[in-house]
Amino acid sequence: METEIITDIHPALVGSLSKAAAAETIINFGPGPTSLPKEVERKIAESFDKPGLTSLALSHRAPEFQEILDHTISTTRRVMEIPDNYEVLFTHGGGHGQFAALPLNLCHNQSDIATYVVNGTWSARGRDEAQKYCCVETIDGSDPDTGKLTTFPELVETDINPESKYIYLCSNETVNGIELHRLPKLPDSRRHIPLVVDASSDFTSKPIDWLGSGVGVLFACASKNIGHPGLTMAVIRKDLLGKDKASPLCPGVFNYTTNSEAGNLWNTPATFNIEVVGFLMDWLEREGGVSANESRSIAKAHALYDVIDNSLGFYGTPIENKSLRSRMNIPFNINGGDEELTNKFLIESWEQGIVGLRTLTPFGVGDYLRASLYNGVTQENVSVLVDFMVRFAEENSSGR
Repeated sequence: METEIITDIHPALVGSLSKAAAAETIINFGPGPTSLPKEVERKIAESFDKPGLTSLALSHRAPEFQEILDHTISTTRRVMEIPDNYEVLFTHGGGHGQFAALPLNLCHNQSDIATYVVNGTWSARGRDEAQKYCCVETIDGSDPDTGKLTTFPELVETDINPESKYIYLCSNETVNGIELHRLPKLPDSRRHIPLVVDASSDFTSKPIDWLGSGVGVLFACASKNIGHPGLTMAVIRKDLLGKDKASPLCPGVFNYTTNSEAGNLWNTPATFNIEVVGFLMDWLEREGGVSANESRSIAKAHALYDVIDNSLGFYGTPIENKSLRSRMNIPFNINGGDEELTNKFLIESWEQGIVGLRTLTPFGVGDYLRASLYNGVTQENVSVLVDFMVRFAEENSSGR
């Protein structure tokens, strides 16, 4: 006899992204994978209506796909102003794949040293994976007073081993809500060390000073700002490539030099996903490029932080240093983390088509909700959330 399982948990409380309303009324503030700009989604739909094979069916060896690949790379170079001495690769395995690929490509021996700045969930994960392949030294980014990951440490000479093969940081910690709006510059005596950047969640949202910041490798998984899951872009300075550079244990699928020499075609790449990145880069170019996109990102984040800061404590956010507050992922709680009010907020917002503020993750649901403001979220979308938050606070903060 089958046992019937009955639950009365509202879908909003378990991270549901669907509701009965029409799809066009849903605004997705999820931390990724997430929505693309509507214009890009329309372009994808149009690509399936044209005559002939789509990129889902094209052989990666066909000239038609080579044209798509060349277009995506060239447009990315223009939009992100990537210098000629950098290679653009499309890799597998997401950001987690790059956590392993980096030490395997930049450390020939397991005794080689790499320095990791750990100021959040993802830099910690990157560090932990790298420890399998090299000797890791950590710069602790936790607040010295509270022990919490709410700040970014100053990169001083004495904290960076001069023998480091690279120094690693995450430019936007999605869980913790910390963002470097500009990459740091290493002390003069450490400028010979390549800077490695996990830019998975903020790539295309601001300019990058590739040469001035000494970027050696920058990677971004596609599913937050530039495309769909299943593709990662890795931008590598060409002097870091070479047959004798990588560990002899580095698999070919992760080997930067192998894939560079094969023109991104050493094995079958994610053909459709690469075309979508090209559509996104075309959209960014039409919309004014990366500088204009940064202005939009600033405006979206300011509108939301303004509500939080002016709520007389009804809403709170963990990052007090405004210069480090993420524009991409804004954590906030309600009435100091009041569970009943938080659930009410989630249910009411979900029923109005505002979804993605809570997701079930390997780290639990966390102490804060998060509004992620990627490229697929417009200023008008943010205004809808802002209006709801203001109204909710007015209706539920009596006596404060």
